[in-house]
Parts: sequence; C-alpha cells; structure tokens
Amino acid sequence: MFVIMVYDVNVKRVAKALKISRKYLHWVQNSVFEGEITQAKFVKLKNELKDLINKEEDSVIFYILRSTSYTKREIIGLEKGGEENFI
Repeated sequence: MFVIMVYDVNVKRVAKALKISRKYLHWVQNSVFEGEITQAKFVKLKNELKDLINKEEDSVIFYILRSTSYTKREIIGLEKGGEENFI
C-alpha cells in the first residue's frame, strides 16, 4: 500500500518523530512523509508513533492509497526531500 503521513507534534518530540518516520517512509517536506509500506511495517510505524506522541497535544494523520495508478503529484516551488519521492 502507498501511505502519505503528516504529523504535528510538540517541538520536544519532533526529532524522535522524524527519526521513526524515516525508518519506514520517505521524507517529502517538513512533517510530511510518503512511500510504499507493507501492512506489517505500517503497524510497527503506528505503534512507535503511538508510544511517542502525547495524544492530548500531538496529531498524526495517514492517507492510505491502495494504488497510485490514479494519482498525480504537482509541486510549486522548491522540491524538498530528494528525488526518490514520487506518487
């Protein structure tokens, strides 16, 4: 499956959230990640983030796409995160 993940976490946890997220997905932009991921790794990613965040003040959102066949990506301005990223 293809996942787009965005998070908004307290500054105290940003570095740890970044480190966890980069283990599983490609960095696209500040607090935005994307990539193909297996169901098992997706569960691991969610569990690691659940253990990190404070549910009273932090937020993580996953957009799950079964296929990238019908998607298109357009960028205006500086492309961040490297060239290996695509939808």
